[in-house]
Amino acid sequence: MRQFCALFALVSLGRLVKLSDGPLAVLPCHERRLTSLVMHRRCTEMTSQWWTTFNSQENYVNILGIDIGYSNLKLAFGPQGGGAKTHLRPAGAAPADRFGSRFDGKAQDEFLHVLVRGQEFVAGVSPDRAEMWTRSLHADYTASASYEALFHAGLLLSEMDRIDVLVTGLPVSQYLDEARRAALTEQMRGTHQVTPKRAITVEKVKVIPQPIGGLLDYIAQEDADIEDARVLVIDPGFFSVDWVVVANKDLHRQSSGTSLNASSVILEEASRLIAKDHGAAVNTETLENAVRAGKPTVLVLGQRVEITPYIEQAAKTVGPVVVESIQKSLRTESKMPDLVVLVGGGAQFFREALQAAFPRLTVATPKDSVFSNARGFWLMGNTL
Repeated sequence: MRQFCALFALVSLGRLVKLSDGPLAVLPCHERRLTSLVMHRRCTEMTSQWWTTFNSQENYVNILGIDIGYSNLKLAFGPQGGGAKTHLRPAGAAPADRFGSRFDGKAQDEFLHVLVRGQEFVAGVSPDRAEMWTRSLHADYTASASYEALFHAGLLLSEMDRIDVLVTGLPVSQYLDEARRAALTEQMRGTHQVTPKRAITVEKVKVIPQPIGGLLDYIAQEDADIEDARVLVIDPGFFSVDWVVVANKDLHRQSSGTSLNASSVILEEASRLIAKDHGAAVNTETLENAVRAGKPTVLVLGQRVEITPYIEQAAKTVGPVVVESIQKSLRTESKMPDLVVLVGGGAQFFREALQAAFPRLTVATPKDSVFSNARGFWLMGNTL
């Protein structure tokens, strides 16, 4: 530490010179008249500041991969070259006054409170917790207040005050819209007042097609060599099912696309089937919460009902419709894919239909596929 103090004392006088035959020398000047006490105080302050900065996160390139879905908020974050932490929250967000209080009078400890355009929002909760507020299930989701609240919640959960690189994704059909990409980039870049006392700065933003994140995650997990392979990546989400074809590191736009017959449609069909057998429907959010929590049953008119048979039956109806759209888009390809990579939180709903449509191909899914896009976004951030 003494050497650091001496070095800072010399630098502070602006007379530090590098010599060919020695490390450092000081030119004589009037600053030598500074008293030893002043010099000691000054170098101690500067050394302390330097030491704090050296050991802080500011010396790292902070990266955030954020996947703001219609059902879940997924994060992968951490410094460049290190390991990524992951975090998942339900993608519900609404003004704070739309939420009730607990029956025991205690605070809702799972609520995340953020600011959106000066208004207090609660974010990262199940969408059915809010009263007199409808979740956004439309193509302009990224422009909604709920999306901004979830974005601020993601920044807050990243545990960083400065994010050097943020990578996120859009559904394929929206990614192909250059104006939409540019608008989202501009929306996410800059300093964001996420709470009254917390501001977080995002320096650089990269927007990519959502399924590409899943592909990068698959490659990293499996150490896969796909250099000469034609890969079909399918990402079933709550609002849309997106797919891309990648060959020779190129994205084949004509063979990539989006279907709105997604996980939400499967859950709606499952609800209809439950109502047919048990006399009452279960709302989509109830089924969604059960799937997210890994619960095998839901309550219908006071009785526990197994949901797996109904979801599987619904998937047999909806899955082939999506697969038909994918197969039509592949007609422009000169050859069939070599590999199908299935990612995302709705992967299990569509596996059977995809395997039936491509019986000779491997349908591979990364571990914890709900985080696939976010982890892939974080990996992409390491290369920027």
